[in-house]
Amino acid sequence: MPQPAIFHSYTFGEAERKQMDRDGHFVLPGLLVSDAQEKLTNSLSHIHELSRTSTDGHEPNRFSAEYDSYLESVIAHPQMLELARKVLGENIRYDHCVSLNRPGGNGGIGWHSHGYANDDPSLGFVRIFFYVNGFEPDDGGLKAVPGSHLYRDARIHAGTDETLREGWLVGRKHPETGEPLEIEALSAPPGTVALMWTHAAHAVSPRKPDSDTRWCVVYAYRNPGRPSGARWITPEFERKPIPGAEGLMSLY
Repeated sequence: MPQPAIFHSYTFGEAERKQMDRDGHFVLPGLLVSDAQEKLTNSLSHIHELSRTSTDGHEPNRFSAEYDSYLESVIAHPQMLELARKVLGENIRYDHCVSLNRPGGNGGIGWHSHGYANDDPSLGFVRIFFYVNGFEPDDGGLKAVPGSHLYRDARIHAGTDETLREGWLVGRKHPETGEPLEIEALSAPPGTVALMWTHAAHAVSPRKPDSDTRWCVVYAYRNPGRPSGARWITPEFERKPIPGAEGLMSLY
C-alpha cells in the first residue's frame, strides 16, 4: 500500500539545484501537506516529552527516528528519497534524524558549520529541515551565509552575528560571484522544508518567551565514501528492516 504523501508538488530542477549550489541552501515554503504537519507535530511533541528524562548516549532528540514510528517512516518515504536524490544523486545513505524543537524562551544557537569529506567536493552531505509550524526571522529563525559552504570549513564558530562579522567573515567573498559574504535571515511559513549543504554557516535566533514551541526535525543524507561524525544510528536500528530503506542505512 503506498504511503500517504508528505509533500505538495514542487519544482527542483537544474535552475534550483544551481541556486542551492551557489547559496548553500534552498527553501521550499509550505511543502509539507497538512496531514504530514499534524503527524509531525504529534511525533515531535512525543520526542519533546521523552527528552525530559532521556538516556545519555541515546537521547530521543538525537536519535529521534528510533523513538517514533512516524519519524522512522519518513526516512525511506518515496518523496523524501526523491528529494534527497535530486540533491545528491542516486547513491545515498541515511545519516541521522534529529529533533530541533525550540520552546518559547529558547536561546537559539550561535553560528556553526559541520564537516564531511572536507577535501572532496564530489561527496555531498545535505540536511533536510522540516519547519512544521514555520518561524519568523527574529523568533527561532534560521540564519545563513550564502556561499559559506564553498569554503568547506567545518570549524566556523561564533556566538553572535557581530562576532561572525568581526571574525570569520572579514575579507571573505563568495568564491563564484566575488561579492562579500553576508548574513541572511530567513523566514518560513508553516510546512516549510529547507535544504542545506553541511558546510554552510548557520545559526538560529532566540525563540521569544511568549511564543509557542517551534516544531522542527532535520533528516540528513550523504554520498557514501567517508566516515561521518554526525551519523547517529544504533547498530540495532541500522539492522532494522525498514520498508524502502534497503541499502540506505550502512556507513558505506
